[in-house]
Order: sequence, then C-alpha cells, then structure tokens
Amino acid sequence: MIFIVLNIVILLFSIIIHEISHGYAALKFGDPTAKMNGRLTLNPIPHIDIVGTIVLPVMLVLIQSPFLIGWAKPVPVNPMNFKNPKRDMMLTSLFGPLSNFMLAIIFSVFYRITFFLGGKESIFTQGFQFGAAINVLLFCFNLIPIPPLDGSRVLMFFLPDTAASIFARIERFGFVIIFGLFFLGVLGNILFPIMNVILYFLLKSGI
Repeated sequence: MIFIVLNIVILLFSIIIHEISHGYAALKFGDPTAKMNGRLTLNPIPHIDIVGTIVLPVMLVLIQSPFLIGWAKPVPVNPMNFKNPKRDMMLTSLFGPLSNFMLAIIFSVFYRITFFLGGKESIFTQGFQFGAAINVLLFCFNLIPIPPLDGSRVLMFFLPDTAASIFARIERFGFVIIFGLFFLGVLGNILFPIMNVILYFLLKSGI
C-alpha cells in the first residue's frame, strides 16, 4: 500500500511539473495566462483533472494494471500573446515532455545511488525506478503527433499553415483515436520498444 501511494504521488508530481513547464515556457515567450490563472504552482489543487488525475490512476491501481498513467488539467495558453505564435507554441508544447525527460534522468540518478546503497528491494530504489519509468512514458506518450498531445503541436510547426489548420481539426477526435490505437496494440508496439531502450540506458547500463 505504501508503494502504491508513493507511485501515485510520483505520478501526480510528474504530471504537475509537465504542466508547470508549459506555463513557464509560455510566460517566457510573452504569454502570462497560466500565471494569471494561478497555474505556476506545485500546489496540486489547481492542476487536478477529476478523470485524469484521480479516477484513471485509482482505476488502474484497482485493476492491478501493469502501468500507471494520468494527466493534469492543461494550463491555459493564449498564442496571441506570442511574438512568433507558431514557433513559440511549438516550443511551449515541447517544454512539457522535455521536463519529463529531465525528471526521468534525475530519478534514474537517485535509483542508481539507492541501488548501490540499499539494493533493488529498497522501497526508495523501487520508487525511483518507477519515477524514471513513468516519466519516460510521459515523455514518449506526449510526443505522439496526434492532437491534443504535445507532439501534434511540434508536427504542426513543420507543416504549411493550410495543412496545419486542417490537421488541427481532428483534435476533437484525438483521444478517441489515441485510445483506439492503444486498445488495438498499435501504440504499445511503438512506445514500449522506444521506452525500453531509453530505460536501459538510464537504469541498466553500467550496473
């Protein structure tokens, strides 16, 4: 039970850092919307999404899912405040997944330290291992180029304006497409091999 609670806390912390990173990036590029809405804070309450932050993680724990994932309420961003809306929106979107990659590196460093000091059975070692794994998952998942995921904003930066506008229209069906690909096994076949390679270099190489 302690380990489950620890995992949920790590997941919550990771998705909050993801959203805060979007907000700080937007602020850096001239948009104070997230700051004005009180979203540049580690206080979890403003970030909670009932489904993504509470219902889904608890449900995955109850069914003993082999993985745990969730999301926070997206930070509000107004591209009209950017000097270069298309470029700055892409960079703002990219900061979220990059923050998870940095967290994965930090968790992996602590994992290696506790592994050598306390062994792989230590609850801290297991917690840091989960922290690295969940952040690699968040990094890879959010870079999928399907709206509304961050990867779609990155892709739209490289598309001609007309094509980007047409592509953006599928956002209303985005999560239906994502969950459909997940249940068909397509996403797993793409994401998990990439994740395993990254986690090998973060957690296994040199041990």
